[in-house]
Amino acid sequence: MHKRVVITGLGVVAPNGVGLKAFTEAIKNGVSGIKHDAELERLQFSCQIAGKPEVTDELMARYMTDLERRNFNSSGILYGLIAGMDAWQDAGLLPAPENEPDWQSGALFGAGTSGIEKFREAIYKVDDLQVRKLGSSVVIQTMVSGISAYLGGKLGLGNQVSSNSSACTTGTESILMAYERIKTGQATRMLAGSTSDSGPYIWAGFDAMKVCTFKHNEVPEKGSRPMSASASGFVPGSGAGAMVLETLDSALARGAFIYAEILGGNINSGGQRGTGSMTAPNSMAVQRCIAAALKNSGVKASQVDTINGHLTATAKDALEVQNWTIALNRKGADFPYINSLKAMTGHCLSASGSIECVASVLQLQQGFIFPAINCEDLDPEIALLVDKNRIPQQILYKNINILAKASFGFGDVNACIIFKKYENG
Repeated sequence: MHKRVVITGLGVVAPNGVGLKAFTEAIKNGVSGIKHDAELERLQFSCQIAGKPEVTDELMARYMTDLERRNFNSSGILYGLIAGMDAWQDAGLLPAPENEPDWQSGALFGAGTSGIEKFREAIYKVDDLQVRKLGSSVVIQTMVSGISAYLGGKLGLGNQVSSNSSACTTGTESILMAYERIKTGQATRMLAGSTSDSGPYIWAGFDAMKVCTFKHNEVPEKGSRPMSASASGFVPGSGAGAMVLETLDSALARGAFIYAEILGGNINSGGQRGTGSMTAPNSMAVQRCIAAALKNSGVKASQVDTINGHLTATAKDALEVQNWTIALNRKGADFPYINSLKAMTGHCLSASGSIECVASVLQLQQGFIFPAINCEDLDPEIALLVDKNRIPQQILYKNINILAKASFGFGDVNACIIFKKYENG
């Protein structure tokens, strides 16, 4: 018998809100966290705006000891620690006692890179013949699994503790992988999510590829424009999102509040064949991923109330919407509501899927659809596919039962997850 899997805890570190309360208010009110970045200007980036979470030293001290903070220089691990530990606490859970780990709890927490600033610092020391001055924490800060290792130790997790890395699908993929582990009875609960470092050394490659916008450096909050006719590329961002998944039986037994249920999903690849490449999606694979996610979840296309898209504010937005219309066989006024969080946060890369999944679950649980800001000039190609009223410009308070969330990434990889509203009590 497969286990039913529910979400009992959420945590988020986003450009427009650090912590669940601040983030919820921001997405409801269409608040952008994108700002001018002086360092990107100094380095002569074309795109000089970014979505970067504001984390103070005081906040950092609440999650890390003095010893851990000494010589620490990994923004991604910091974001992931805050989001992950907040989600654990939000679920009403405590770290395992000192004498024995929690054998039934694990973590699948992904990252694209880890501690790139620390890596840079270490490289300079090595080149200057100062290997002995590197310190003992370079490895843990720069390995991709550093985030899951930190969380595993902080919480005393004794089940699987791993990090996945699949470009921009990382966060959604981590949640689906954790879901499968619980569903098949290999764990009672899992902390799932993803994180991404901040800064020019993460974002430079995208700027060089000319996929980032350069037209809105003077008006940062208008720069990220998914589904807009005037979209000119994505705005780089960073942060972390996290959620606690557990069996329905476990959640009910301990009287936990349940945010939503995960019905299933799908992960696939276009194999970089056909229209797919290292940087472009194979539309056939995207459509198959969505269709398989619905089938695996036992959900009909007609039951999907809203979509939280990947939608990055690039030329591929119209193609993504078209893929949804084909996969669901729905268009015009019959199409589900659709929005994109990236208008408010920028593209948080490996953290995007998990942050957007947190936003998706909040919409289900609280009964609203956050506004799709900055697309008042809707892309005409999208307007031909979808009724403009299905892309709300203002917050829409509405009971949502089924939400589909998808993420797509470099390497022609795809992930789609289906969330369902849960009625507590």
